[in-house]
Amino acid sequence: MADIIHADVIIPGNVTAEVLAAEEPLSFWGGYSQETGEIIDRRHPLSGQNAAGRILAVPFSRGSSTTTAVLLESLRAKTAPAAILTSTPDAFFALASIIADELYQSPIPLLVISQADLFSLLTGDRLRITAEGLILRQN
Repeated sequence: MADIIHADVIIPGNVTAEVLAAEEPLSFWGGYSQETGEIIDRRHPLSGQNAAGRILAVPFSRGSSTTTAVLLESLRAKTAPAAILTSTPDAFFALASIIADELYQSPIPLLVISQADLFSLLTGDRLRITAEGLILRQN
C-alpha cells in the first residue's frame, strides 16, 4: 500500500482508526449486527469481526436500502464503523451518512478509492483520513 492514498470524498471527516478490510461487498441486512457491530454474515470473509469504531473497507454494499436503516441504528447504538472506504460510490452508505448528520449531527465519513488501493488495505492497518480525502498510513 502506498503511504498516501488520494480519495474522492463523498462525505468528509477526519478519522484515525484501524482498518477492517475485505474484497467482497457486505450486506448490512442480515450481515451486520447493529447491536454489537459484529459482521454476522457467516459466508462473508469478515464473519465474526467487529467493525464498530473501525474503518470499514469494502468495495460496496450488497443488498437493499435496509443497509441505510441498519447503519443508522448502529450509529445510534455507537456500534457503527468510524468511516467507510469503497471502490465505487455507494448510495446506501451515503444516504445513511447524510441522514446520520441530520438526526445525530454525526455523519460517517465515506470515501471512494481505487480498487487496487482498496485491495491493498489489510485488516489491522492503522489509517488517518483527512476531510480533504488524503488517507495516510500510520506506522
